[in-house]
Amino acid sequence: MDKNVDAVIGLHYGDEGKGKIAAYLAKNADIALRATGGNNAGHTIKMDGKKLVFHLIPSGILNPNTIGIVGNGVVINLSVLIDEINVLESLGIDTKSKLLISSRAHVILPYHIMEDALFESLKGDKKVGTTGRGIGPCYADKINRIGFRMIDLYNPNFKDMLKLNVCNKNKVFELYGMEKINYEELLEQIEKQKEILLPYVTDTVDYIQNNEDKSIIVEGAQAAYLDIDLGDYPMVTSSNPNIGGILNGSGISLQRVNKIVGVIKAYASRVGEGPFMTEEDNEVGDTIRELGGEYGATTGRPRRCGWLDLVALKRVTKINGITDLNVNHLDTIGKLDMIKVCTGYKLNNEVLTTYNDKIIGHENEVECIYEEVEGNFDIDGVLDYDRLPEKAKVYIKKIENYTNVPVSYIGTGADNKNMIVRR
Repeated sequence: MDKNVDAVIGLHYGDEGKGKIAAYLAKNADIALRATGGNNAGHTIKMDGKKLVFHLIPSGILNPNTIGIVGNGVVINLSVLIDEINVLESLGIDTKSKLLISSRAHVILPYHIMEDALFESLKGDKKVGTTGRGIGPCYADKINRIGFRMIDLYNPNFKDMLKLNVCNKNKVFELYGMEKINYEELLEQIEKQKEILLPYVTDTVDYIQNNEDKSIIVEGAQAAYLDIDLGDYPMVTSSNPNIGGILNGSGISLQRVNKIVGVIKAYASRVGEGPFMTEEDNEVGDTIRELGGEYGATTGRPRRCGWLDLVALKRVTKINGITDLNVNHLDTIGKLDMIKVCTGYKLNNEVLTTYNDKIIGHENEVECIYEEVEGNFDIDGVLDYDRLPEKAKVYIKKIENYTNVPVSYIGTGADNKNMIVRR
């Protein structure tokens, strides 16, 4: 079996620039695939000076010879998907010949979005900081076996099942004094949407297996420390952004995987609540945010910013079997006079060199051990590693030496073409 699948995985808290490297790798791929998450994720890319944001459809579809697949592990808001299809059509892309939607992908319905807001409000000061897109409730219905897959929308029993779900959901909404879902209006909306989407819905696993000679780039969503099992629970997403979730959410065999590219920034950022031990909640963090334009692609929320955590990074490179690193925003961090990287933790006078269970519940007590690297280097638009200033190379080598993973791709600017490729 050919090893012709490359996967792209975010290694911290999301927003690392996965869309950029995925779009780059997809230039030579037959298929670009999204395997996990929903429209709580956003890939912002700049191509030929134009800014494009994708929430569900893999950005690799922009390439002339690349088929886009929304895999079975994705949860789909029908309205968002249709809007993205319309945008692609406006760009001259024939989506009916270029886009496939898994028949097994679950559907986000309006009552999921209402539940998301309700459940988050009930957590009080323990809020997770969800995007409010209904992602978690949709995955919950999937696990509770009351969800709807794309294929279920075309089942003759769909209307009866939808009516039952709406009835049960409305009992909860009524209990909390919320507006109830109108079944007839919801059904009418879905009937229109499913007719629009019918030409795209297919058994994508079957398609992948019948095209084993085709090369695939899998675009990851969210990131390793947001993984429901291996992330910073409960401040996580509702799916598995790690390699296991990518394989399960696509139906791709591990035997076909060639590269697993882990994406990071030359600093770190996080949206919403959750542990962030290298956060700089001060002028330094504010400066990084403004230099890097750190505002959510989906929500517009300002991101918390801080230094790169090599300890946390090394853990997830091992979990995912990362073969290559992609470091983005090296040009951004280079604008600072001095750069710090975390190489250890101190907790109750004990030095920790691994991100392990001793930290859980004590994140706010952890003191980070930093090493400093000289900054103040200008690399905007540099495309050749040999042309990087020595100070920039020192920073890259520090990441490689700590993780034992080569930095194969380096982002040196906002546009997709601003990428150093080393192998």
